[in-house]
Amino acid sequence: MASIPAQSVFIRDGAFYHATGLARGPWDMHAQHGGAPAGLLAHCAQQAAGEDFVLARLTFELTRPVPIAPLTVTATASRGRTARRVELVLAHDDAPVGRAVALMRREQPVHVPRVDECLLNPAPTQCRERFEAPGMASGESFHDQAMEIRFARGSSRVAGPAAAWLRLRVPLIAGQPNTPAMRAVAAADFGNGLSWILPADTHVFANTDLSVYLHRAPIGEWIGLDSETIAQPNGVGLASSTLYDTAGRIGVAHQNLLVRAR
Repeated sequence: MASIPAQSVFIRDGAFYHATGLARGPWDMHAQHGGAPAGLLAHCAQQAAGEDFVLARLTFELTRPVPIAPLTVTATASRGRTARRVELVLAHDDAPVGRAVALMRREQPVHVPRVDECLLNPAPTQCRERFEAPGMASGESFHDQAMEIRFARGSSRVAGPAAAWLRLRVPLIAGQPNTPAMRAVAAADFGNGLSWILPADTHVFANTDLSVYLHRAPIGEWIGLDSETIAQPNGVGLASSTLYDTAGRIGVAHQNLLVRAR
């Protein structure tokens, strides 16, 4: 009997977030893509801080591969009036698999000089090339089915810097809207993958962390990444991305990479 395709990345059941196959990453069929739990933690940080606060920074450390299994999130928020720090622990079977710190800020109007906004061109509606990285399997996974990816510059089949537009095809959490912060953080983890130095069929270049800085919330479904990856002979790498929406820049993201031959 054929299985029913998943309609969301996570399904909440009480204290548990059950990961579906749409959370799957490219390196291990039993482990999640980093963008899935990162987006989940952005949601939990918002819930802990309160709706009057917006995400300014999220630093997520993947201490172990995050399994495709029921997860719990513990979120502890400070009670500042203009800024709140939320400490998050992602766990499976009571064992931490990831830790994060979110800085939530209360927005305040302030006059700043007007500048011409930098745009990522072409716009997503004008981009046609899709994500098809050598060595990365297709099918039920976060990078292939949960996220739509259209290249604005470069290619997933050619090494070097690249830029692309991304949007979630499904709800990250069943029954919950994908908020601007969730969309931005989930997409930000793709910098390592859009831009690469060594092919995935011969090397692993998994990120061990993700830090996202947002200076404003994105508008609309599409998140743009302009990414560049650096890899060193010592097995350490770095992927850096500038984040966009269709109106201009919204922030930056950085990922430390563990590089090794298969």
